[in-house]
Amino acid sequence: MTRPRFDFTISATDGKARTGVIAMQRGDIRTPAFMPVGTAATVKGMKPADVVGAGADIILGNTYHLMLRPGAERVARLGGLHAFSGWSKPILTDSGGYQVMSLADLTKRSEEGVSFKSHLDGTRHLLSPERSIEIQRLLGSNIVMAFDELVPTTSTREVQA
Repeated sequence: MTRPRFDFTISATDGKARTGVIAMQRGDIRTPAFMPVGTAATVKGMKPADVVGAGADIILGNTYHLMLRPGAERVARLGGLHAFSGWSKPILTDSGGYQVMSLADLTKRSEEGVSFKSHLDGTRHLLSPERSIEIQRLLGSNIVMAFDELVPTTSTREVQA
C-alpha cells in the first residue's frame, strides 16, 4: 500500500494538549516532535542512526547555509538532501528568513528580495520568496517553509504588520 503524501491523526488529548502523527511518504512524525537541527544537512557529531536512536523522526535543514555551501543545485545533482546526508526520514527546511535578521549587517533589502554577503567568501546571493522555495525544492525538502521576515520587537506597529 502506498503511504499518504501527507496525513495527520490525533492520537490522544488531555485538555488542550494533544499528541498525534503526521504521516508522510518518507515516514511518520510523532507530535509534538523532537526535530534536531542539521544546519548543513547533518546533525553535528551524530550519524543518522544515532539521530534516530535519540528519538527523532525528522530533522531541520537550513536553506541559507545550504544555498551557500554546497549549493542547492549541487545537492540536487547528488540526489537531494536525503541521499546527500544519509537521512531517509522526513526533512523540514527553513526559508532563510531568520538569517535576514541574524545576519542583518550582511544584508541589503529590496523589492526583489534580500541580498546577502556570504560570511564564507564575501560573494553576494539574492534570496527572494521565489528563490527560497526553489532552493527548498532542489534540496528535496519534505516540509517547506515560506520566506518570512522576523522584525525586531522594538519595531513600530506599521513595520510589525
